[in-house]
Amino acid sequence: MDLLLATHNAHKTREIQRILGENFAVRNLSKHPEISKPLENGKTFEENAILKAIAASRKLLSLVLADDSGLEVDALDGAPGIYSARYAGNSVGDIENVDKLLTELRARNVAGEKRSARFRCVIALAQNGNVLGLFEGVVEGNIVDPPRGSGGFGYDSVFQPTGFKQTFAEMPPELKNKISHRAQAIAALREGLRDIAN
Repeated sequence: MDLLLATHNAHKTREIQRILGENFAVRNLSKHPEISKPLENGKTFEENAILKAIAASRKLLSLVLADDSGLEVDALDGAPGIYSARYAGNSVGDIENVDKLLTELRARNVAGEKRSARFRCVIALAQNGNVLGLFEGVVEGNIVDPPRGSGGFGYDSVFQPTGFKQTFAEMPPELKNKISHRAQAIAALREGLRDIAN
């Protein structure tokens, strides 16, 4: 089954392709420069995923996936949340976002078990401008300081999932791709796609 992922993020595309497996061909918007990213002005992960999926599905005759995901830190009242990718500013990278997160936690003297957090992912599936389904995954964990590991992307180096001694960035991709928020959302998506195919 061919799926178009409404992103230019190669990391995310590879990760979703790995999790879905060989029965799916996942491509992204890198060959569609004419499709601009919609303004993500939703107030939730669900709203932003829907905005992205619908925008791309109106222009391309494909099943379109869009995900919105991020990190919710309890001691920061759920921040960075929907602003995870741009927490330290619009044109900065992962290092700056992680630095800002750790600086905020240090400033509030939040340590140890009080650094509870979760990664949340919502995937919207759309075709011809209509939403066909929403799929969610959540993984609970803790924020570690200093960052550990060189794999993954985003906040992976500071997120240690509950029940594991490694951060997402220290895990082999096969393990992360079994337990992550995105893996859970994709497992639900796979079931949804099976229903659509039948």
